[in-house]
Amino acid sequence: MPAKRWVLVIFLALLTLAGCASARSAPPSEPPRWLPTPTPETSETVPAPDQGLTPLPAVDPLAVSGDIIVAGSSTVFPLVERMAERFVDEGYGGNITIDSIGSGAGFERFCVAGETDISNASRPIKDKEIANCENIGRVPVEFRVGTDALAVVVNPSNDWVQDLSLEQLAYMFSTAKTWSDIDPTWPDEPIQRFIPGTDSGTFDFFVETVFEKNEEPILEADNLQMSEDDNVLVQGVEGGRYAIGFFGYAFYNENRERLKILNIEGVEPNAAHVDDGSYPLARPLFMYSAASIMQSKPQVAAFLNFVLTYAEEEVADVGYFPASAEAINASRQAWLEAMR
Repeated sequence: MPAKRWVLVIFLALLTLAGCASARSAPPSEPPRWLPTPTPETSETVPAPDQGLTPLPAVDPLAVSGDIIVAGSSTVFPLVERMAERFVDEGYGGNITIDSIGSGAGFERFCVAGETDISNASRPIKDKEIANCENIGRVPVEFRVGTDALAVVVNPSNDWVQDLSLEQLAYMFSTAKTWSDIDPTWPDEPIQRFIPGTDSGTFDFFVETVFEKNEEPILEADNLQMSEDDNVLVQGVEGGRYAIGFFGYAFYNENRERLKILNIEGVEPNAAHVDDGSYPLARPLFMYSAASIMQSKPQVAAFLNFVLTYAEEEVADVGYFPASAEAINASRQAWLEAMR
């Protein structure tokens, strides 16, 4: 399936990016050189949504131009798409291209080819990927933008299973041939499996949590269809009474009328259980860039600033869960450190 691509293009012929003095030499009354000059309507800092959050310098999207290239996780894609739409709606005058190709493929483009400005990921960057980035002069900077719960789903007509333990889940996606292999009261019918491809951070997270990082059992399972396109997985589960699959909770939320979600270890995947850590398949969501990119491309720094300032207002509506205040503060501090 072709990768999803989302492009916004707006031409604002009468607006240009105001030049500023260097951040290190500018007097306190002037903004750093890597941010657009605030308009009279903008304050010097963006008020933090909650008390105690580290404030970031103000961003006026009307004063931001220049293109931004983003690629990576299909799970993070809907949130970044929403933030890009809002950035444009508030006046951004450049082009944002967002490709949904999986976390691993996103890091390939960011750390090997050096083609992108931001890499979306539904897992932390690996040591090998960091080394690849450093080989092309990029030191990755991590920004936590939310939390996702992985959804395990079955066909709506499936009336025999409501909950799976992690042990059953491992058996389900490896050597079990039929549903009755897992529970003799279940149908003696072959299990049809629909899962993300190996480039997906969702696949990596599932393997790490369920198979202790050993991907061999799941890759050797019978009746296995893999795709980087979550729509293919939804269609597969929807089309087979004996099908099962998994992907990000946000994508389930978008298709909840077509699927049935399962509890894991007796825990329902909801905001409360993700927040308190009791749901076993919750995971962090990230965006990565590099200080060298952010300082040479003010539009990239401005967009990341915008995401870290306003993502909490959009994340639940998209179908994810907010990151903790501690994680948000760490990301905001990482942004400030990158811009020094």
